[in-house]
Amino acid sequence: MTTLLFWAAAACALAYLPLTAHQASTPRSVLKTASVALLAVIAMLASGPWLLLLALILCATGDALLSRETDATFMAGIGAFAAGHLAYIALFLTHPGSDPALIFDQPVIFWSLIVLGIVMATLLAPRAGDLKGPVLAYIPIILGMGISVLALPDIGALRWALPAAMAFIASDLILATEKFLLAADHRALKFTPYMVWPLYWGAQAGFLIAFT
Repeated sequence: MTTLLFWAAAACALAYLPLTAHQASTPRSVLKTASVALLAVIAMLASGPWLLLLALILCATGDALLSRETDATFMAGIGAFAAGHLAYIALFLTHPGSDPALIFDQPVIFWSLIVLGIVMATLLAPRAGDLKGPVLAYIPIILGMGISVLALPDIGALRWALPAAMAFIASDLILATEKFLLAADHRALKFTPYMVWPLYWGAQAGFLIAFT
């Protein structure tokens, strides 16, 4: 059952990919939301950690909100994703094999994320307009997710967690760049939506594999 649901989620994700740069529509919202909501169903059926289930539900909710593409739904979507990242942080730090001391065993990743946060805050603060507060609050939360995943041991299925977290951060970095830093007619905008979605969905699938 769970295998069939995983392939159904992957099919929804693949079907959504060509729609990612299109205008908001009901089919677009349904496919985007179902791609992650089905992963949440798998986590539940597989008796995965409740924090994993919570994180996936919150992110699916964020997908539904962001798919409508208004300022109000964007802010609500940021809130849902911020809550999802906090759930992931709690999941990583409360895992039986978690050891916060491991975070400092990977100083290159740790300090790279710190520097990335400073750079993004510096670039986004003057360009985010009315969304400045939520955007700046979101940065340390997602980078905290990337740092806390370093507390997990590099063993078994947990090996999927670190690349999944880095893919999640990369997708959000690209999304912030296209929304706030690139001009509306920038040619890169023809390609960035098709980079964000595979990184993001791959991250959620990676977390599911790591913890179920």
